[in-house]
Amino acid sequence: MLVSTLPVLSPLQIMDQAMLVGAPVIGLNDSGGARIQEGVESLAGYADIFLRNVMASGVVPQISLIMGPCAGGAVYSPALTDFTFMVKDTSYLFITGPDVVKSVTNEDVTQEELGGAKTHTAVSGVAHKAFENDIDALLNLREFFNFLPLSNKDPSPVTECHDPSDRLVPGLDTLVPLESTKAYDMLDVIHSIVDERDFFEIMPNYAKNIVVGFARMNGRTVGIVGNQPKVASGCLDINSSVKGARFVRFCDAFNVPIITFVDVPGFLPGTAQEYGGIIRHGAKLLYAFAEATVPKITIITRKAYGGAYDVMSSKHLRGDVNYAWPSAEVAVMGAKGAVQIIFRGKNNQADAEAEYVEKFANPFPAAVRGFVDDIVVPSTTRRRICRDLEVLATKKQTNPWKKHANVPL
Repeated sequence: MLVSTLPVLSPLQIMDQAMLVGAPVIGLNDSGGARIQEGVESLAGYADIFLRNVMASGVVPQISLIMGPCAGGAVYSPALTDFTFMVKDTSYLFITGPDVVKSVTNEDVTQEELGGAKTHTAVSGVAHKAFENDIDALLNLREFFNFLPLSNKDPSPVTECHDPSDRLVPGLDTLVPLESTKAYDMLDVIHSIVDERDFFEIMPNYAKNIVVGFARMNGRTVGIVGNQPKVASGCLDINSSVKGARFVRFCDAFNVPIITFVDVPGFLPGTAQEYGGIIRHGAKLLYAFAEATVPKITIITRKAYGGAYDVMSSKHLRGDVNYAWPSAEVAVMGAKGAVQIIFRGKNNQADAEAEYVEKFANPFPAAVRGFVDDIVVPSTTRRRICRDLEVLATKKQTNPWKKHANVPL
């Protein structure tokens, strides 16, 4: 982070200098919006900051900490930064305040309901996390900052590690239930594998069917993405796809390796998802993983069905190392649904289902075709990931030259 010793420097100059020297930008936001009496000059000031937010995107990490009201044009700078954190009960984000909402739409709404921390961390997805108070927010910001590189020219940070890289995790061998319909907590997998069980989860209260966040493996910062079987069976939907895609793109922009844990039965069905554009939004996550050139390690813990298997950092999207646990099932769809389609109207569906399970509800068809590099004992997962990260530390991969890609926004 760049802190100027020259009090004459404006925020614009600080941001310009941060890009020049390669230093993260942290904004502490508390603003009532534009000063009406200043007219267009105040609007010009906002736009000058917005431009620099855009230019700095992917160059240096940008973090916004909302420590009070943030209204009107002031909300767009945090929206353009990589991460937005809020403080419970004291910070607000909204385009128009409750009074204007009342006069225009006749809705009675409080500041907290309209743009409080709970609204934006659990409903809108605008903010990434909320903290108890200002001090808690600043302390967590320091912890979070330690996971990040200073700029896109720096490698993923490495710190001293006291957790053995070859540590076995015996509890993982029995974590996944034998019944494929039973849930388990993907956070248990993540915490047991990462250094010191230290996982900084991003957006923990939004789109809970996917888990994203930062951790360390043998001291090296990594980004973690994992389906959460405890919520909607781990299905991908609109919100989880967008949440995952934005996180993956941040990791790729700043040289942070991505570790993906897969237990996904597919995309969430229903008219609400189709009408909401799940095809387009799901493509964002696919796009992010395919575009990423950082080291990518994928572990299929259980289900990897249909297009969702492809999307979750599969070998086909340039995954560097793809493992499967013995409990993995890599198939077009689950046995019951598949048999109902293939043997529609026939009486031997029970026998056919058992045959389908034997043939497809295991990782071997994917392994023999090279789509999975190895079937591993779950307890050895940490050791293998740490070893692979060492090998992939010097990975260099580029995409075809282009002015910029056209992400399916």
